[in-house]
Amino acid sequence: MTPGRFGDSRRRRIGLLGGSFNPAHEGHLHVAQCARRALGLDEVWLLVSPGNPLKPRAGMAPLAERLASARRIADGRRVIATDIERALGTRFTADTLRLLRRRFPRADFTFVIGADNLLQLPRWKGWRGIARRTALAVLPRPSFTRAALKGLAAQALRRHRRAPGQVRSEGARDAPRAERFAPHAPWCLVPAREHAASATAIRAARAWGGPRDRRGP
Repeated sequence: MTPGRFGDSRRRRIGLLGGSFNPAHEGHLHVAQCARRALGLDEVWLLVSPGNPLKPRAGMAPLAERLASARRIADGRRVIATDIERALGTRFTADTLRLLRRRFPRADFTFVIGADNLLQLPRWKGWRGIARRTALAVLPRPSFTRAALKGLAAQALRRHRRAPGQVRSEGARDAPRAERFAPHAPWCLVPAREHAASATAIRAARAWGGPRDRRGP
């Protein structure tokens, strides 16, 4: 099933891992699997962005190519690649989350990000509203984790930080998250090893004729 084409009222705990996936690689899969296990998620959706407002268009592969690379690392059952943002016509995470809650009213969404995105979270449109209504699961990233935990977003949200087990246990399945966590959703740092894979490095290696990531296109 492509999540972007269907809404439903099933009770599920769903992790949302957004990104350009230019290309998708084993680091993305590592993040998805670690978040799913730590938080007891039923599924993790890889939200392949039609166009990240914070990234330049130069060097960005077509959406179809990036989606195909994400589908190669997904299993279609626990980890699902989707172009739902294209289907919804959204570019900003805040808008995507708002429409997803309408389509999947009983789903329990957790937004999964790397420490690099926690560091730049204050640059996102409506970032405080995102953090207020949606639990965040942060995964360590090489060279970013320490700085991110000292950054503006982590400091602003420090009162709402919880252990992964607490975030997992607080998620009731029969009410919208905005109600369950009023007035503020929690966030956590998921303990996991840092994965060195980088889409930038993969693209650079390809440009120089180097070895391809074995899961890449």
